[in-house]
Amino acid sequence: MAKELNEDTSVQISVKALGGLAFGIFSLVGMWFVLQGDIAEAKLLPIPPDPEVTRMEFDMKDKLIRQTIMTTQEDVTEIKDDLKAIKAKLYED
Repeated sequence: MAKELNEDTSVQISVKALGGLAFGIFSLVGMWFVLQGDIAEAKLLPIPPDPEVTRMEFDMKDKLIRQTIMTTQEDVTEIKDDLKAIKAKLYED
């Protein structure tokens, strides 16, 4: 059976629990104001310019990508050869 809550209902809570609850509320309010201050400060900061990519950096990245593609292509070729060998052994009997 549920009790009905009204003006005469008494709630017992310890001083320790009240202190913990107050500390939690103050912490949340404090974090809120710090966050608002950080947001206001961030709005005042200048927007950093886009980093420029040098020709040398572009060439190095391009070379790395092409090398990765070639390595992957070689790996796929090896896997295909292995698969053919497996199929040959499987259907040999």
